[in-house]
Amino acid sequence: MPSFTFRDLTTLDDFVSVVDLERRIWGPAYDDVVPVPILAVTGKRGGILIGGFDSDRGDTMVGFVYSIAAIRDRQPTQWSHMLGVVDEYRNSGLGLRLKLLQRERALAMGLDLIEWTYDPMQAANAHLNFAKLGVVSEHYEENVYGESSSPLHKGNPTDRFVAEWWIRTPHVERRVTSPQPFTIRSSEIGDAPGVNRLEAAGEWFECADVDLTFDARRLTVAIPTGFTDMLQRAPERALAARRIPAGATGQPYVVSAFPSLAFGARRRTGGAREMPTQAASAASGRRAGAGGCGTPSGPPRGSC
Repeated sequence: MPSFTFRDLTTLDDFVSVVDLERRIWGPAYDDVVPVPILAVTGKRGGILIGGFDSDRGDTMVGFVYSIAAIRDRQPTQWSHMLGVVDEYRNSGLGLRLKLLQRERALAMGLDLIEWTYDPMQAANAHLNFAKLGVVSEHYEENVYGESSSPLHKGNPTDRFVAEWWIRTPHVERRVTSPQPFTIRSSEIGDAPGVNRLEAAGEWFECADVDLTFDARRLTVAIPTGFTDMLQRAPERALAARRIPAGATGQPYVVSAFPSLAFGARRRTGGAREMPTQAASAASGRRAGAGGCGTPSGPPRGSC
């Protein structure tokens, strides 16, 4: 297991290294890098930029997290624009540690909320966000960034959940301090009806028996793993799979957990805004070599 060190990134040389790392992580053709001047200015006015370094490789930077000062409902927050981890460190826990350091910085600023977007079809990111960090999500944004030049997303719309990380809540505190894996504790989640199921279709699994007409307090929406590979090798299947959560999360639900490979959802009640809970299915995106719902210790490249 690599040995990591961490520090805030504040110099021009640091910012140049981040830009280089952006291209390494998202690909040399990636056009949406955050440039040095923006990193410099946002860092001076409330942004958070933390680098993770491999101590065994001469303190080489192999990951970073970047957020900017933001306002929501007249309250100061952080908007986390990027969490990047080099491929070979994806299962090392580096991404999780960077997010926890980001939370520490935000708490020291007196903030309550960090937000970001994530692709709901990326199961490893979902596991990190919901099971490890304790985020919730009220909003599903369709094609929020337009078509991306990144090979991670190219060929599909950039549909995203908006993750809300209420960093002072007991729910989040339990998630980030618990050494135990997340488990379903309510039969309402385990027994919730599913709006779809996954069935074998050659090398892949695809959505079947789709029913978006359910009117239940909780629902589940099954998603495949291996979605990035599916994007590149079977883009039409990937697009069809993406349309299912888009339809399901258009309902008044709140996403609040990811114990397995499906979105679970609870209906909003009263004046409170609630969301779909990711829960319940256990089919993998590819029939061979599937990796489950991803690693609990860190995200794939390209999370936030």
